[in-house]
Amino acid sequence: MPSRRAAMKILGGAALAGLAATSAVAAETFVRLRIARYALTPAGWPSDLRLRAVIMSDLHASLPWMGPARIRRIVNAMNALQPDIHLLLGDYLSGMELSFGQVAPEDWGAELARLNAPLGVHAVLGNHDWADDPIAEQTEDGPSTARQALQDAGIAVYENDARRIETDKSAFWLAGLGDQMGRYRTVVNGKARSVSRDDLPGTVAQIDDDGAPALLMAHEPDIFPDVPDRIGVTLSGHTHGGQIVPFGWAPVVPRIRRDTHYRYGHYREGERDLIVTGGVGCSILPIRIGMAPEIVLLELGGASATS
Repeated sequence: MPSRRAAMKILGGAALAGLAATSAVAAETFVRLRIARYALTPAGWPSDLRLRAVIMSDLHASLPWMGPARIRRIVNAMNALQPDIHLLLGDYLSGMELSFGQVAPEDWGAELARLNAPLGVHAVLGNHDWADDPIAEQTEDGPSTARQALQDAGIAVYENDARRIETDKSAFWLAGLGDQMGRYRTVVNGKARSVSRDDLPGTVAQIDDDGAPALLMAHEPDIFPDVPDRIGVTLSGHTHGGQIVPFGWAPVVPRIRRDTHYRYGHYREGERDLIVTGGVGCSILPIRIGMAPEIVLLELGGASATS
């Protein structure tokens, strides 16, 4: 069984070979930006709280595929939806094997700094924000290039954190998980170990039992089976919806756990909801088929569903 990277190279190589024959593939990869729309009323959601959130994941800033001009267009589209809050779900660094290099953090950060919403802009980091930042990957506290760029842009970054956010009507909790694939080296009982950066129990423990609903940002959706009922909605990216999905079939979907099946869209288990966005960028190879770049408009609390 080939690895995801090898499989993506095979599929992407075939797609790139045919790219000259079809402008539709190029448009889907680099021009089209879909708006995926979801409307939910989670269990226990206050009747007087309506929240309009715009979600973006998997920027993968790289040249020439996701340069400052393209990021600017994405930011403009996000602001045009006039949300109450912007949520960014990780992977700002590239992860691209076929490119002319990463976009400077200060450049993509300057574009994201233009995001505007009354309740602010909030973010978590993704696996490539560690894997493509080898200095940060070695230590527990960073320094993290992506985190610093986001903070310099005035964006709140969550790593196993939860915060209570007040609205003019009510309040809700917003939590953000440390990346599940991101790791650091440390010493445990005298032995060097590689430790995951996510701490779900520690994150949930910060949410007071005050009755306010709670949302969780988690870059990879694999954590969803472990998310407790206290978290009504989990928001994830990472999978790119499969990225190469010919005829609706996704031959390669990145997973941490073999027992998970979350590729794209809305999942409900019990009274908990999961939204997995296909993201805006590409990983490994600059190609998308059957899965256009997208941002998400999520309306919580009584809005009518459209897609």
